[in-house]
Amino acid sequence: MKILIIPGLTLREVTETDLARIRSAAGDADIVVSDHREATRHIADADVVLGFVTREMFLAARKLRWVQSISSGVDMFLYDEFRDSEVVLTSEKGLVGEHLADHAFGLLLMLTRQLATALKHGPDAWNHRPEMRRQEIELTGTVMGIFGFGGTGRAMARRAAAFGMTVNVLDRDPVPTSPEVDAVWGPDRFDDVLETSDVVSICCPLTPETRGRFDAAAFARMRPTAYLVNVTRGEVMVEDDLADALESGQIAGAGLDVAPREPLPADSRLWNLPNVVMTPHTAGASQFRAARNLDRFVDNLARFRAGESLEGVIDKALGY
Repeated sequence: MKILIIPGLTLREVTETDLARIRSAAGDADIVVSDHREATRHIADADVVLGFVTREMFLAARKLRWVQSISSGVDMFLYDEFRDSEVVLTSEKGLVGEHLADHAFGLLLMLTRQLATALKHGPDAWNHRPEMRRQEIELTGTVMGIFGFGGTGRAMARRAAAFGMTVNVLDRDPVPTSPEVDAVWGPDRFDDVLETSDVVSICCPLTPETRGRFDAAAFARMRPTAYLVNVTRGEVMVEDDLADALESGQIAGAGLDVAPREPLPADSRLWNLPNVVMTPHTAGASQFRAARNLDRFVDNLARFRAGESLEGVIDKALGY
């Protein structure tokens, strides 16, 4: 068996300690660590890949049986050839929710506590104190609606409950509840989530079903005092519809780590709106992230060799 490891943004390096753990789980497998420039050559006879596999690389693979992504979202893998193949895809799903939720609440507090305004004004912020105080809101007693109840949605629910919020959640699948949630609503309750929430948090993957789901009709259902937070996939939102809703006061504000186009061009209206705070798709960073994924990969290697089911398997037809 040959294992190809391709480091990337979320797995910057594989240390000797990491390799020792992988070798222990891999038995007598041949292990190659390669950058993307050389990976197409090495993938030809690889059985397993840890990293991102481009279409060009996949077409060069003759023996590939399993890929573990070093990203939680896998939409970049779902080109036709890979999606329709027998190759198993696993990912970090369920492992990244904690730091994504931390970041989402940071963005939300930038809006609700006027932290972004204070930073913008700098030393002059004291002169804007009365207007800032008029716009600050407390989260206690408000409602958070969560769209997508996987690892990120569950982490958001825990934090929302700690802030004294009521939590309503929606998922396309009949997933279990959590201590913070009484029931998981189905897709038919989408309007209910929008209409009852003071904060709407997008926590879903990008799939054909979710692409563009937050459009003009969705924003029209939200309260004019409501905030939108998105730290998962920007293409779930329609950019012009979001900008229109924010400009018109249809919704109160948005905290975004992801955008419908990335990098978001400088001429996007979203950059100039005072009720928007954005970060450049950095919510996925954590000092624990690479280690968590390597732990899963090592465990999955042992499972793979034993012919057992793997953790974090992606349904390639559904996209998550």
